[in-house]
Amino acid sequence: MKRTIYLLITVLLTCFSAGGQTLKLATVCIDPGHGGKDPGCVSKDGKTYEKTLTLDISKRLAEKINAGYPGVKVVLTRDSDKTLSVGARPAIANKVGADLFISIHINSVPKTTPSGYSVHVLGQSSQKDRDLFAYNMDICKRENSVILLEDDYTTTYQGFDPNDPESFIFLQLMQNSNLEQSLAFAQLVADKMKGGPIPTNRGVSQDPFLVLWKTAMPAVLIEIGFLSNSNDLTALKSPANRDKIATRLFNAFKEYKSRYDGSLSLDVEVEDGGQAPEKPTQEVKDPGTQGGVEYGIQIFAGSKLLDKKDKSFMGYEPRIVKSGKLYKYVIAVEPSVEESKAHLSKVRKKYPDSFLVKIEGETVSIVK
Repeated sequence: MKRTIYLLITVLLTCFSAGGQTLKLATVCIDPGHGGKDPGCVSKDGKTYEKTLTLDISKRLAEKINAGYPGVKVVLTRDSDKTLSVGARPAIANKVGADLFISIHINSVPKTTPSGYSVHVLGQSSQKDRDLFAYNMDICKRENSVILLEDDYTTTYQGFDPNDPESFIFLQLMQNSNLEQSLAFAQLVADKMKGGPIPTNRGVSQDPFLVLWKTAMPAVLIEIGFLSNSNDLTALKSPANRDKIATRLFNAFKEYKSRYDGSLSLDVEVEDGGQAPEKPTQEVKDPGTQGGVEYGIQIFAGSKLLDKKDKSFMGYEPRIVKSGKLYKYVIAVEPSVEESKAHLSKVRKKYPDSFLVKIEGETVSIVK
């Protein structure tokens, strides 16, 4: 099992583009949840389907991005009511080289009181002391259970069982170098949706959604509202309100693209219902680090503080840099950029998405 998990991590990391140091958001993949023989959530009267609403909102969002950014390629994982496997969705995004993956869903629970929108990224819980396997587990099991409609799903998803909490353990390890960008976009979505047709903000969280597992780019899953809540349902049944929701998602995309194109670093403080800071969070080096200027290679970032001997570092001993609620892991730290850069080609064989950084005092900046 440990070998399987290690191989999964290695395969996922090798899917990332090595790329240059200049970023530009050129392609976005929008994923309308469910479809075809998988209706997703259904309203209590049986007349409103999640798959129909997600497709409509996704198409509206795609149209707005096309109109606002003619140079950006917009790809829909489905543009009609067709069945699409969970694995096919990120595969489409990876194939077109998307820079951002947006999966749109709508929630439903047995009770009628819960309402509001929520935004999710892949990983363990984003709140301290929250149990990964308890919080949002019902919604994760529901969204992930669509793989049961697929033939031989246990082979396709390496034995993943959406009804077995132990199957979520390996997803916890898939926090890669795209995490901070995913969190940045997620927070923007949560903020821009405020004051819209669905008024309640349920916040941003990290959860083990299978559709986000194999994406090789920043990725979020958005639960727009609850079909089980009468107010949310009424709002979602209105074409005008769905257009307003699409507009708010577009505004989040617009601000994210501006930041993405302007900098490789998108630092955010993630608070449920909170605001993202206007300026990058100051980064504090781990204890024992001396002052002066040093250079290194950032391999990935995550919200969990890992032991320096963790297998994720593949034998390297990282310098750990804290930025807000994220920990950035830097290896090959040297006194000059030339010395650190000499390690880059070797490091990228294991961490293709790694990049050079400059460590100066208590700040870290990317070497362009």
